[in-house]
Amino acid sequence: MNEQTSIDPNEVAFFQKLSSLWWQENGPFWPLHRMNNVRLGFVCDVLAGEFGLDNTSDKPLQGLRVLDIGCGGGILSEAVARLGATVHGVDVVAKNIQIAQTHAELSGLAIDYEIASAEILAGRGELYHAVLNMEVVEHVAELDLFLSACMKLVRPGGVMVVATINRTIASWLSAIVMAEFVLGWLPRGTHQWSRFPSPVEIENFLAGQGMKVFASTGVTVNPFTQHFRLTHYMGINYILAARKSVYPIDMVEHLD
Repeated sequence: MNEQTSIDPNEVAFFQKLSSLWWQENGPFWPLHRMNNVRLGFVCDVLAGEFGLDNTSDKPLQGLRVLDIGCGGGILSEAVARLGATVHGVDVVAKNIQIAQTHAELSGLAIDYEIASAEILAGRGELYHAVLNMEVVEHVAELDLFLSACMKLVRPGGVMVVATINRTIASWLSAIVMAEFVLGWLPRGTHQWSRFPSPVEIENFLAGQGMKVFASTGVTVNPFTQHFRLTHYMGINYILAARKSVYPIDMVEHLD
């Protein structure tokens, strides 16, 4: 019997074709490059605050083991590694991992890259201070299965950061109609609106597994300058940070 998996083979094939373009800053992945500094600031502030680290130092994430799930070509993995974290980057697209490994070596960064899924890592019993689940959940076949596996990877008291796109009329117009068809910022077929989860859906699912959202923000882009910034509006792109209880879920329910 085949084990359950959240991997969508159509999504794997789509990103396999684009894999060689990850580090072209003006290529199809330019939004991730420009968004990276914005989301990196949020991630650094959240993790430094949770683990009592100095986010003004050169290596504010020193001592943390961080998983970048669905790491692609390593854009976020490299940025987090430069902040001092020990980074494990995984992706199910083999070419992505090859490109990420090569780029990290050329950049002088020691990052542990691996072709693997969240389910495989959970089956091995891997644990991390933080799991960065960035722009991935909208591409998986089974969201509940994927999130369940990711949550098992967060150590008690650890953090998971989820970045994705809300399922609203505004996101359909912005992320699909404008970004893919009108402006051509993304290749057509990058996103499926029906797979965009709302913040409430993510938060409720995490809460049911002993994780509580404690920080959130929206992300917006100026269509004229292509500049990204954080915003209170979460109707399109948003980021959630959730903390895993130090107690088992059944004990948390008893304590409540």
